[in-house]
Amino acid sequence: MSTWEDKEKTANVATQPASESEETIIHGDVKYTAAEGMNSTSVTYQDAAGAPVETSSPLGYSVGLLATMCLNINQMVGTGIFSTPATILSGVGSVGLTMIYWFIGYLLSQSTLSLYLELASYFPSRSGAEVVYLEQAFPKPQYFFPTVFAVKHVVFSFGSSNAVVLAEYLFGIGGAAYTNWQLKGVAVAAYTLALIVVGASTKWSLRFVVWFGIVKIATLLLISIAGLVVLGGHTKVVNPQINWHNAWEGTSKASAYGATNAMIKLIFSYTGYQNAFSVVNEIKNPVKTLRWSAPFSLFLVTSLYILVNVAYFSAASREEILASKQIAAGIFFEKVFGSNRASHALDVLICISAFGNLIAVMINYSRMLRETGRQGVLPWPKFWTSTRPFGTPLGPYVVQYVITVIMIIGPPAGDAFNFVVDLSVYPTNIFNFLLVIGLLMIRKRRKALNLPRPEYKAWDVAVAFALLTNVYMLIAPWYPPSGGADGGDVSFWYGTYLVVGIGLLTLCGVYYYFWIDVIPKYKGYEYRQTIVEFDDGSITHKLVQVTKADLADWDSKHDPSGRLRRGEAD
Repeated sequence: MSTWEDKEKTANVATQPASESEETIIHGDVKYTAAEGMNSTSVTYQDAAGAPVETSSPLGYSVGLLATMCLNINQMVGTGIFSTPATILSGVGSVGLTMIYWFIGYLLSQSTLSLYLELASYFPSRSGAEVVYLEQAFPKPQYFFPTVFAVKHVVFSFGSSNAVVLAEYLFGIGGAAYTNWQLKGVAVAAYTLALIVVGASTKWSLRFVVWFGIVKIATLLLISIAGLVVLGGHTKVVNPQINWHNAWEGTSKASAYGATNAMIKLIFSYTGYQNAFSVVNEIKNPVKTLRWSAPFSLFLVTSLYILVNVAYFSAASREEILASKQIAAGIFFEKVFGSNRASHALDVLICISAFGNLIAVMINYSRMLRETGRQGVLPWPKFWTSTRPFGTPLGPYVVQYVITVIMIIGPPAGDAFNFVVDLSVYPTNIFNFLLVIGLLMIRKRRKALNLPRPEYKAWDVAVAFALLTNVYMLIAPWYPPSGGADGGDVSFWYGTYLVVGIGLLTLCGVYYYFWIDVIPKYKGYEYRQTIVEFDDGSITHKLVQVTKADLADWDSKHDPSGRLRRGEAD
């Protein structure tokens, strides 16, 4: 039988109650808190060890329906749709199977999206997406997942590849040749501009997101309409229906590696449909907003992806696309508009797409980094959580900037750069798989506590589909390329990044074991969490060392979340 105890929302810095709306649920060794944020009428029930709910978001509530849609659109529509179709065609062999693959990608993405919607309905007043969901799904051993995820997220919070692609196409617009260092310099300048945009104002960064999202949709719509005109035979393109007369030609020539590689590329072309979930606490009525905007943005992008592929395959034959060194969009523009105009128009469109992607990803990562800081496992909690002086998470933005600049300047082009970019992929696959398992664990735990049903619940078939997808993403990268063990995008063993990625996560686990268990036992203390509130309204956990002799006194004065009990003072 669960028991309820009213608790004060006490900030340890001020030692004064900030709210009396939070309660603690104790059921055996499970300790849950219940708090209602200003952005939602639904209560956030969470494990007490999790970062405290910020009842009033210090980042404001500037994220509306259109902004949530465009946050997703900007991350989904990067540079992939301009180049990926040719890669997928090469992998699966035929135009018909390529089109089916794009629809399968939609089904896979939609199934995982439904999981995010259910998880957001459990924690409607917590931003940070998977940072929160993994923290709550795996509370034991205490601080393990927050620690591992925090280290992984800080180390891999770079956007160097998008910045470099943007720089390449900026030079393409000017028609100028460039050296390796000139390319790096322009990439750093572009990322610096993106930092200024997102760091100066939350409202203006979201306005940029909306503007770029609209431009991207308009661009894909323009290509789609032009493609339909080509397909109808109203342009200079000769025999635009050649690929559709025998759409399955080449299917039998596809290899297992090619089909697997095509599926991986496809799944990552859709990555970003969950981007808006990182700003949940900045959305009024988040579950109601996201249950419409997130699926709609995914459906809209999927529809345009398919129509854009129709355009590509109507303008050029299957053989031309496979043989050409240009990206698929480049062939289309050259066939329809002429080579000179095509080159410049395409470079401009890709630049807009890449810069919009930079901003959307920076907003996403900043919220996730801020939430890792609020969990208390990173040093200098104020640096990670404060929104001073511009009302933006400047600390996380600076971390992203520094790491990205290092990744742009440090690794030389070629093997080293490709390896570092690939290195971040497999740990992400592991966490995505654990997210599906975590949802099932959260369901079971909430049922045992007899907590209210979520506002949104994913279908079981969607959960099963997402589980199979993520298992596939764990297994598929190990399949050797057709060129042999050294036939990947680096000159050494193709699986090196997989082993190194797992090794880094293992090192995080070793670090956690010594930090939380070995060293405290040796020095005679244990970690306890306390809650700190800063002047801007930011609230965070801070881990403190409490000697074993003082543990009983500490626990008597603090509730499970780390707040001072009524009438107590440090």
